[in-house]
Amino acid sequence: MYLDVVHLRAFYDLPLGRLLRSLIGAPIRKMWPDMDGKSVLGIGYAGPFMRPYLDSAERAIAAMPAPQGAVPWPRERDSTSVLVEDDDLPLPDAYFDRVMLVHALDHCSDPAALLREAWRVLAPGGRLIAVVPNRRGLWAQSELSPFGYGRPYSGGQLKDLLKSCQFNVLDDREALFMPPSRKRAILRAARTWESIGRRIWPVFGGILVVEAEKVVFQSLPSGGQKSRLRVLRPVFIPEGVATGLKPVRSVHRRVDAR
Repeated sequence: MYLDVVHLRAFYDLPLGRLLRSLIGAPIRKMWPDMDGKSVLGIGYAGPFMRPYLDSAERAIAAMPAPQGAVPWPRERDSTSVLVEDDDLPLPDAYFDRVMLVHALDHCSDPAALLREAWRVLAPGGRLIAVVPNRRGLWAQSELSPFGYGRPYSGGQLKDLLKSCQFNVLDDREALFMPPSRKRAILRAARTWESIGRRIWPVFGGILVVEAEKVVFQSLPSGGQKSRLRVLRPVFIPEGVATGLKPVRSVHRRVDAR
């Protein structure tokens, strides 16, 4: 299940959240160095990683799933955020050049349905970036960030999922090699951790960043049984949030995701 949008926004306002936004945003900007004249859609909570494209993109829309909730985005301009059902986006076919999925595939109840909607709203040849926690990485095992909640993926699992939903994988990278910590010494050395980690243990990065392209010549699979996944409803409350936020009970509710 999705995390609460209030806590996601609060986390990315904290020093650790701003650092993660920079470290994870680096491979995203290498894959998409510019967005001149293009339209981009973010699904989940992708606003922090779409921000570098605000001045160049023709349009940038943040689609925030209903179970997560929505907040105005961006803060300094007229809001372009919209509350959506992730398996039924209120958007026309072939409308966007780029789609970015952050805190989406790892929290939604039906990743394949979400990807089919992303495929539908992408223009032919449009590209998608998926950001998910790495099953092998330390950040998937830590509740220090939102990436410690939800469903982590291995590289092979994510690629297979994308291919099954008519996407051709173009590039894959890892990010977040620093250990999960708020200690100042580790935070100050974060970029050193990134440089060393890419060379020495690239498969153990905390985050997977995969770019894929919409494929239009294959047919969608029909029928078949959907796997039954046991999903725990997560509660993530970052340290340092404003005192005006209402407390949330830590309750895990088990549901069947179909």
